[in-house]
Order: sequence, then C-alpha cells, then structure tokens
Amino acid sequence: MKLHEKTTKSNAMLHVTLTCTLVIAIVIFLFAKGYVADKLTFNIVRYMSQRKILLLYLGIINLVTFILFGIDKYAAIKGKWRIPVATLLGFSFAGGAIGGIIAMYLFHHKTQKNYFAVGLPMMIVTQIVVLFYCMNAPW
Repeated sequence: MKLHEKTTKSNAMLHVTLTCTLVIAIVIFLFAKGYVADKLTFNIVRYMSQRKILLLYLGIINLVTFILFGIDKYAAIKGKWRIPVATLLGFSFAGGAIGGIIAMYLFHHKTQKNYFAVGLPMMIVTQIVVLFYCMNAPW
C-alpha cells in the first residue's frame, strides 16, 4: 500500500488501524523517553475546565460528526448523494468519534461496517490516550 493511497471502502479499516496504532505508538514512545510531567494526573475535569477552547472544539467536532452521520443516513434512505467514508472517518478521527458512535447507533447507520463498528471505538481509545498524554505533557 502506498502512503498517499486514497482511502476507499476496501482499505478504510487498514487506514484506521494503522493511524490509531501509529498515534498510540508515538505517545508510548514519548512516555518511554520521559517527555512527561513529574507527577501524573487523571483529573480530566480540571484539565478541560482550564482549556475552554479545546472543550469547545471537541463539542463542535462531535456535533458536526453527529450531523454528518445523520445526513448520510438520510441520503442513504432517499437514494441520494452520500458523504464519502473518508470524510466520516476523518471527522471522527479529528475528535468527533464519540459523536460518530452515538449517531451510528442512534440512526442504525454503518453498524455493519467494520471500519466504523471497530474503527470508531479504536479512535475513541486513541483520543483518550492522546488526551491523557496532553494532560501529563511537560509543557
């Protein structure tokens, strides 16, 4: 597979898996190299209350992802133009995985597709790992 290969339905799960694995591996590498605060914290409420822009971003990206899944479900029912898989996965990966998974099960849309049924939970885990690292980064 070429690195610049376009995400298609046939290789979407591979792209999701490789990207999530790479991100988690980078975070593990940073922890192993000591690029972490002296004392680890798990207080996400305090962290997010101090970063209102991040909280706003996550709220907006999850809402947009939720709406995109809803629009795609509506388009699927009506037989109209669909939102590309790469767009749905991209918004999910950019922080909207929770909105995507809620929409997926609320609208019963894409639940049979592995790149969503497995990929979105994998993205949520990746996003939690990245958030935990950011909470404990030395900056």
